Amino acid sequence: MSAVSHHSSHHSEPQAGGGDFGRLLRAEWTKFRTVRGWVVTVIAAALVTVLLGLLSASGDHASCGSGPVEVACPPPPVGPGGEAVDDKFYFVHRPLTADGGITVRLTSMTGQIRKPDVTPGQRNVVPGLVPWAKAGVMIKESTGQGSAYAAVMMTGAHGVRMQHNFTHDVAGRAGGVSRQSPRWLRLTRSGDTLTGYESADGTDWTRIGTATLTGLPRTVQIGLFATSPGDLTVTRGDLGGSVAAARFTEATGEFDQVELQGNTSGAWRDDDIGVTVAPDGTEHHPGRASRSGGTFSVTGVGDIAPTIEGPTPERPLGSALTGLILVIVVAVMFVTAEYRHGLIRVTLLAGPRRGRTLTAKALVLGLVTFAAALPATAITFTAGERILRGNGNAVLPVPLLTQVRIVVGMAALFALAAVLSLALGTLLRRGVAAVITATALIVVPHVLATTSVLPDSAAQWLLRLTPAAGFATRQSIPQYAHVLGHYAPIAGFYPLPPWAGLAVSAGYAALALGLAVLRLRRRDA
Repeated sequence: MSAVSHHSSHHSEPQAGGGDFGRLLRAEWTKFRTVRGWVVTVIAAALVTVLLGLLSASGDHASCGSGPVEVACPPPPVGPGGEAVDDKFYFVHRPLTADGGITVRLTSMTGQIRKPDVTPGQRNVVPGLVPWAKAGVMIKESTGQGSAYAAVMMTGAHGVRMQHNFTHDVAGRAGGVSRQSPRWLRLTRSGDTLTGYESADGTDWTRIGTATLTGLPRTVQIGLFATSPGDLTVTRGDLGGSVAAARFTEATGEFDQVELQGNTSGAWRDDDIGVTVAPDGTEHHPGRASRSGGTFSVTGVGDIAPTIEGPTPERPLGSALTGLILVIVVAVMFVTAEYRHGLIRVTLLAGPRRGRTLTAKALVLGLVTFAAALPATAITFTAGERILRGNGNAVLPVPLLTQVRIVVGMAALFALAAVLSLALGTLLRRGVAAVITATALIVVPHVLATTSVLPDSAAQWLLRLTPAAGFATRQSIPQYAHVLGHYAPIAGFYPLPPWAGLAVSAGYAALALGLAVLRLRRRDA
């Protein structure tokens, strides 16, 4: 009889049924919503995120006018993919109707770079090429900035490349160019398909790549071009961070044996695409070209690439740091208050399976935080961007899916921070210590990495190895291998891709929650 009684008692213990876990979830939700201070703090975190974000956007003004009249800064050109682009180069071109192509021999590529002045008042210009200086052949939809194109080019330090529509880059043969070792370049059109080739002797050709430019008009522009982005230098700041500066450069390509195929009627035309015009009508750092017989010399300034500089739409979300601190406080209190008042024993009696009880508490807290943070980040992002534009800022455009990822990703970071803080509260059982620890793990690394405190390399490692890695979900402008830039946290670029950074934060939350479950099982409440 006693054996039967023992067997029955064993099976009456709480099982891992869905109904049992649902009861735990309802209990934790009821517990959370009945404590007014916790609810108010979560709402306050959302409101603070919105109000501080919109306030910072309201104070961010820009003007590109001259003199007393303020003029909103013009938006950057937009490429075929909707991204902001630099489209500034010198173009010697003719119209091409229907199919055809261009073949040239590039015999020389030289340039100039302005360096910091050694003698005050005396310009320090030295010969040389920056790594992504470009000279070559191009077929472009029109001379309008941002229009579709494909180009085969020689670069300053990356060999021959075929690029199209700003974001696409295919490597050809490495090396340089000289009169003793010229480079032959060819670009052909067949309908919407453009194909690039290169050769060392003009006889044996190697295909570099193919680009399909959907919707290309029947008549396009074909010709020679040159351009050169600024010389980027990154120096150590006074406080230990980094300071980036770009100085004027130009590149010159010397071409001969220029051959055109197809219907290319009309004379050669020179256009300085995107040249900056001063208020008095003069051109700032203009390009130039000259022709002597069959030899062309083309000099250009600028770049043909996605632009990574300028105000970004996620800027108002810097207010999330303050909201996160409030979330950390309420998450820690959600568990430490039970220890402080002795209510944890009641909680564990109601749910003897301690791991499931803590998991239910974490799930409720995470969902509540996500639900509060999602509208807050959405409002801050969308309304903040409109305010920035209204204040004259030329905010860089980003695709709709990127906007959604930023909003949802930041809300997910709030939820993960809440779960991590809850786990730390369970491990430490003291509110102040848990709040300080969570803030030191989540907020402080981001502040140190994005201000002028740490060297770039240290800042990048900090955002790889700490829960602050999840802030990578804020980044709206990607890094491009073929665009030289200051890709550092202080400039808004994170070392991990958005979802990878969020995965690091999730890993910390899961690890801390697992350790908290182990401690809860092994120690008395």
